[in-house]
Amino acid sequence: MTAPEGADGLPPAQRWRAVLVLVLGLVLAVIDTSIVNMALPAIAREMQAPASQAIWVVNAYQIAVLVMLLPLASLGDRLGYRRVYLVGMVLFVLASLAAALATSVVTLALARGVQGLGAAGVLSVNTALVRLVYPRHRLGRGIALNSMVVAASTMAGPAVAAGILSVASWPWLFVINLPLGAITVWLGRRALPANPPPAGDQGRIAPLDVVLNVLMFALLFLAVEQLGVRGSAPGAPPLRGWVLLAAGALVGVVYLRRQARQAAPLLAVDLLRLPVFALSMLSSIGAFSAQMLGSLALPFLLLEVQGRSPMDAGLLLTSWPIATVLVAPVAGRLIGRFPAGWLGGAGMVIFAAGLMLMAALPADASGAQLFWRMALCGGGFALFQAPNNHTIVTTAPLHRSGAASGMLGTARQTGQILGAVLLAAIFSIWPQHDGFSESVALWVAGGLALLAGVSSSLRVRAGGGPDAGGSGAGPLRQVG
Repeated sequence: MTAPEGADGLPPAQRWRAVLVLVLGLVLAVIDTSIVNMALPAIAREMQAPASQAIWVVNAYQIAVLVMLLPLASLGDRLGYRRVYLVGMVLFVLASLAAALATSVVTLALARGVQGLGAAGVLSVNTALVRLVYPRHRLGRGIALNSMVVAASTMAGPAVAAGILSVASWPWLFVINLPLGAITVWLGRRALPANPPPAGDQGRIAPLDVVLNVLMFALLFLAVEQLGVRGSAPGAPPLRGWVLLAAGALVGVVYLRRQARQAAPLLAVDLLRLPVFALSMLSSIGAFSAQMLGSLALPFLLLEVQGRSPMDAGLLLTSWPIATVLVAPVAGRLIGRFPAGWLGGAGMVIFAAGLMLMAALPADASGAQLFWRMALCGGGFALFQAPNNHTIVTTAPLHRSGAASGMLGTARQTGQILGAVLLAAIFSIWPQHDGFSESVALWVAGGLALLAGVSSSLRVRAGGGPDAGGSGAGPLRQVG
């Protein structure tokens, strides 16, 4: 389906079919980031693999998504968001089947890497498609729905995994993707709009730039993982981590110098020159670091410290995404009425308050005491995310929507990786699950949320008003 030239979004009936496709794809891609976490012990036992190998079932997916978000977003600007989205979803479904049939940790990790590549295709252009699907006056609500789905799916991963594992074995974590992914592909071919013609010659994607992008993000991911997990263990020299970090930084210098000379770079340094865009990206990384750190610490608190069953823990964790679902539409309606920087800052203060109130609870806290504090976290995050994402998307001109979408996804993935590594470092320093290490993790998450709130509020002084970033219709000056 191609939207009429000059049309402002899709007609209502067509719009909601397209929205259903975008929501389904987003749920599958995001929830698979964390759905395997609770199954790792069972996978390691069944496949007789050490934990150091089993963790690559998670890492392979995260690295693949991280390193390919920007190249695939740039490809979407050139070849079409619809095409990249659908090919990514097909790859995601096939890799899910391979993961369900895997008989070793190596084959499972490889399947998860391919699955992450497919998810990168979906995530890289999702927000760009939202911009084509919704009319301008309703774009804030579309972004709010997107934000709600991302936040709810991120938090729902452990709860969904607990529900599936309580009645079935771990391969069903991947089997469930098959019918949902097939429906998404079938409906997406009929509902998703095609790109408008690109504005000007954006040039070809240089293979060297893709290689440098993959190397930089992969080396930085591995460096942070080494320094966070092994560098914090007593007597473990972090030399390998520092070497990887230095290598990643060196590759990054070469990569950024090349990108700064291009009109439409993979890493959108042209957009990062805009203060409002840069502060929004920084806020997003901090917020998702806090969210991932808190969401990963909570299952340990509920299962290991309080001794709750997986089903009880899963039910308690649902308070977070439920609050997100309730608050996100309200946040969408507030976009344009109040400065996005203030909305995001207020959301992060509420989010931080929920995390810190949980950190201050005793280990024998009741379910009711935890429930409303988790709900506070979910509501605060929703109030932040929709205005922040709206600013990121609308700051970019229309022909750079893919780049903005890819940067948004990169900020989310980067934040989630940093949150997971921080938790690993905290658990390496305080390995006993007696409630203290979990409390430290929640305090740190609260501090990150406050920093994200400060960054968000600074956008008001940087020129981010109620419609921070404007319509994004104007051209960007070439960098360099």
